[in-house]
Amino acid sequence: MSDAVFETVRACAVEVLQVTPEEVTPEADFTDQLGATSLTLVELVMAIEEACQVELPDDGVESVRTVRDACDLVRAQR
Repeated sequence: MSDAVFETVRACAVEVLQVTPEEVTPEADFTDQLGATSLTLVELVMAIEEACQVELPDDGVESVRTVRDACDLVRAQR
């Protein structure tokens, strides 16, 4: 998976979660593998919304576990 949405989500995750780009794979779990906390997840969602110019629904955000989930949710809002 290498497209504009993924690259944007990856960049947001690198910035907010302070991880390397190589760690941010489609299968990477935000909490278990990338070390996100509830606070950093909120920050990440806000960064993704701003970068992708979308508003993500709360019920959709709650189901996001992996980078692929986040990318799929962004795509669904476009």
